[in-house]
Amino acid sequence: MVRALSPTDMSRRKSRPKSPRRLRMNRHARLRSARAWLAAQRGRTPAQIGASYRKWYGVDWPCAIRELTQLGVVFDPGWVARLMSSLEGHVRARAARRTARRRQPAAHFPEDADAHFAYVAGYTANGVPFGVTWEEWDRLNAGAAVSREEPHPF
Repeated sequence: MVRALSPTDMSRRKSRPKSPRRLRMNRHARLRSARAWLAAQRGRTPAQIGASYRKWYGVDWPCAIRELTQLGVVFDPGWVARLMSSLEGHVRARAARRTARRRQPAAHFPEDADAHFAYVAGYTANGVPFGVTWEEWDRLNAGAAVSREEPHPF
């Protein structure tokens, strides 16, 4: 007999663990929480505080700088400009890699070849291909270059 689950049984079900609350906070909650967090950051440079804030609250550099500035941390404008330019460079490089990857033609194999076989002679009853592997193909082609100099014995 199958028994229906009562509300108390449902509450006993295992739930997936959530990420830490600080990583799920919105800006308002982060700013409220960061006031106490910032008090513990005595003796650290603004850059160190920014890096620590990013890691602790799971935000990116522009967000961390904006929020820490609202909390009264003063960053060197030259350092911020270099950081932003570096981030823009990362974005441009990533976009360039993505477009290069899209432009690169996919590996094209003839109909009777694949990634493992240079020539697929056929398939077994179970659908497994058999034929000449790429290593054998390279070895045969290397031997063919040598055998051109001497006549073939057949």
